[in-house]
Amino acid sequence: MDLNRVINEVTEVFKEVLDVDDIELKYETTASDVEDWDSLTHIQLVVAIEKHFNIRFTSGEIQSFKNVGEMCDRIVSKLQTSNAV
Repeated sequence: MDLNRVINEVTEVFKEVLDVDDIELKYETTASDVEDWDSLTHIQLVVAIEKHFNIRFTSGEIQSFKNVGEMCDRIVSKLQTSNAV
């Protein structure tokens, strides 16, 4: 799965979790760019994304993400690793 597709799917997860239809995520999007993306919502988003892609992030990975793009890069990497097995 390529990065653009992952960002599109992550956007759909954000729309569902935040119950907002007009979110448009970009690689450089951060929590401060999205209304209602606070620490509690962050946990809900991470859990929903893990479930959607059937992956798990380590706590270190979650803390290291500086923006949506870095998280999506990690998703692509995890999906490629799981498909290679």
